[in-house]
Amino acid sequence: MTKPRILLFDSGMGGLTVARAVAKQIPDAHLIYSADNAGFPYGAWKEKPLVERIRRVVGALVNRAKPDVVVVACNTASTIAIADLRASFEVPFVGTVPAIKPAAAQTKSGIIGVLATPGTVNREYTHSLIHTYAYHCKVFLHGAPRLAEIAEQKLRGHPVNMAELADEVAPVFRKRDGGRTDVVVLGCTHYPLLTEEISKVAPWDVTFIDPSPAIARRVADVAEETVLKGPDANAPAHGTVLLTAARSESSETLAAYASMGFPKHEIIDLPV
Repeated sequence: MTKPRILLFDSGMGGLTVARAVAKQIPDAHLIYSADNAGFPYGAWKEKPLVERIRRVVGALVNRAKPDVVVVACNTASTIAIADLRASFEVPFVGTVPAIKPAAAQTKSGIIGVLATPGTVNREYTHSLIHTYAYHCKVFLHGAPRLAEIAEQKLRGHPVNMAELADEVAPVFRKRDGGRTDVVVLGCTHYPLLTEEISKVAPWDVTFIDPSPAIARRVADVAEETVLKGPDANAPAHGTVLLTAARSESSETLAAYASMGFPKHEIIDLPV
């Protein structure tokens, strides 16, 4: 039976949370991870140059990996570039967007917090999701400037500065008209790496929504509907991470990828 070859794309390590969920959902999948570490973090980029960069990077990745499905395991990239990618390449894409719809369905207080990157918070796509699905709720958006970096440092084995973390997440914990935030959307794929720590610094208990399981289910559906290319001896091996810069080849970084199921790596050449 042919295994689906799935390419997961992110600016850094956050998409590993999605990769973990996909591996659980489709145990026989051939998984290739890719991190545009040369462009990390995406949250600080202007929209037009970032869309152009994402298109260029994904083009190189698709050419190298020959995937059956590409998962854009990055909220920022998905909210600004998924339509462009679908128009530019024939391979099917699965995106990642803030889980505002399920948050609106689960909240009892009507007060929702959304932790995201500054870029995702400012995107029209995010505000459209709120207008469509959470118009009856009070939604507090917070673009956490360093949360993705803190998550990556944790994955590399560094201790989390809990005081700094508390400051990063505090703006989504709000009280209003006798109620308070009861659901927090983890609007960046990096953030589930910090769920345990965020729970410890939270002023009260909330439900955290990690979109990874839902994304994995969608990937499985798309893979089932797709005519698979079959084995390719030239494609990267299962468990390979493709990087866009050699500067993340440190032993602790590679060990972090290995701990999440990607023990092999290579650097890809980007077109000029």
